[in-house]
Amino acid sequence: MPMEASVIEQMIKEAFPDAKVIIEDLRGDGDHYSAMVVSEAFKGKSRVAQHQMVYGALQGKMGGELHALALQTATPDTAPDWAKG
Repeated sequence: MPMEASVIEQMIKEAFPDAKVIIEDLRGDGDHYSAMVVSEAFKGKSRVAQHQMVYGALQGKMGGELHALALQTATPDTAPDWAKG
């Protein structure tokens, strides 16, 4: 059963209340998403650690309900302009 983008966003925002989350359904099938997550919680963390934090917020859904997630993470001061708005 595919996951709705709104559910992914909600799970991420529960873990990172300050997060700006931008999600795109890459194929329109509810199984392949890209996500940009911007949060102060990532400050001082490596990119790998940031991604692990987001995957942790998804509570084991990766590889099951959520088949693929192309993930980008940043802090507010390192986020690209398009992700700051």
